[in-house]
Amino acid sequence: MTAGLAPEWGPALLGDGDGTGAIVCAVCPHECRLRPGQTGRCGVRRHDARHGFQTATYAVSAAHIDAIERKPLYHVRPGGTVLTIGTPGCSLRCDFCLNHRLSQYGQVSGVRWTGSTADAAAIVEAACAVDSDIAMSYSEPSLAVELALDIAQHALPRGVRLLWKSNGFMTARALDLVSPVLDAVNIDVKAAYDRDHRRITGVSLAPVWNSIARLRSSGVWVEVSTPLVPGAATADAQLRAIASRLASIDRDIPWHVLRFTPDFRMQQECPTAPAALARAVEIGHEAGLRFVYVERALGDAGRATVCPCCGVYAVERDIWQTRSCRIVAGACAECGTLIAGRWGSEE
Repeated sequence: MTAGLAPEWGPALLGDGDGTGAIVCAVCPHECRLRPGQTGRCGVRRHDARHGFQTATYAVSAAHIDAIERKPLYHVRPGGTVLTIGTPGCSLRCDFCLNHRLSQYGQVSGVRWTGSTADAAAIVEAACAVDSDIAMSYSEPSLAVELALDIAQHALPRGVRLLWKSNGFMTARALDLVSPVLDAVNIDVKAAYDRDHRRITGVSLAPVWNSIARLRSSGVWVEVSTPLVPGAATADAQLRAIASRLASIDRDIPWHVLRFTPDFRMQQECPTAPAALARAVEIGHEAGLRFVYVERALGDAGRATVCPCCGVYAVERDIWQTRSCRIVAGACAECGTLIAGRWGSEE
């Protein structure tokens, strides 16, 4: 891998000529129409007059070995680890982004690049060396679709799976391109209503719900996270709207209710109180969701996977790792009820 002061630009997929000399990017619903010399709203995909459609996301700025539970993915091989990499750029501009120093590269002045050109084969070798799957997180992986496909080409034949933590703001075409190589995705639903989603992220909400439904129907395992963003996902009605919509897609989709942490442009706000997180869990169950989780504030019970039939703790977790798992062949070891998820290598 080669380190540099800026990511290198290289050939990009999902760019279509419009017959006038412009290229339309088909990665996200912005569908930026780029004349030669112009860069998309994400800041990492451009129309170069000489080289055509290019991406700056064949690059890695962060790489860590994590417990799979940190993505968060609770119904995917508990106790497993993932090599998590971060690429530059995001299609959103979330006012509270904890990773804005990476995600907002190309969009916000002063955000500097620190990283290296990616080598898909080397990434897979590193994952194999520590018996881990590979996750793309910290920024928006769909902007790095080229790297994802190259990683999958090396990884899948060796039994290494590819997972994403995504904002879900993708076109159907992009989803259909990557879903065959994705094992699991955690998608953020950051607001209940479109007006609030636009206010805090800069984009519409509908494509996010479309991505959740499309990925789920394609066979990708999907979990959903909702940070309790003040004014967007805190009131009972807002949380009920999110939970009900999720349950209408699939009651088995795990819903992770996240504590809001003040950062970036929302540093003046207060962190979420534990009581508000507990109320969100109640609302999720009232809406029909079978699995609702809180990572820290509610203790062990907030992280446990409870069998929906007999009520036993089928999976018990510490903050970022699995303590015990009583699921055998996808079913509760106590009563035999199937529990949706990807529980082992045989599934």
